[in-house]
Amino acid sequence: MWDWFSEHAWVLAWAGTALILGTIELTTLDFFFLMLAIGAASGAVAAGLGAEFLVQLLVAVVVSVALLGVVRPIAKKRLLKPTPSSFGAAALVGQNGVVIERVDGHGGLIKLAGETWSARSYDGRSTFEAGDTVGVVEIRGATAMVLDET
Repeated sequence: MWDWFSEHAWVLAWAGTALILGTIELTTLDFFFLMLAIGAASGAVAAGLGAEFLVQLLVAVVVSVALLGVVRPIAKKRLLKPTPSSFGAAALVGQNGVVIERVDGHGGLIKLAGETWSARSYDGRSTFEAGDTVGVVEIRGATAMVLDET
């Protein structure tokens, strides 16, 4: 049994290092230690394939550096980008509504997100008849400013 451990000592050392680095990543969530953990796992694979220690080390370093330089910036940009949270009236901008009562530059009514809203044409000149579909460009107070469906 000890022979198996002595034969696979570097595999176990690299795998243990990867596990420790992965655990540290769970506390930081910065993708830095994750890239190092993947590099260490690559070193474990090289050790498992019978590579010499210097080759294992080279594989681990090259993989880690490549991941830190290429993958980490992309991952941080995509995964940590804050999503704009629209709620309330702001969430209605960009949605379409259906005209219930003629809408012009002075007023009207539309059905928007299951509710009846007062509405006016955004440019002040356009008119929309009952049944027309309009796009909400802006919400001003309790009035939806609308244009042709976009």
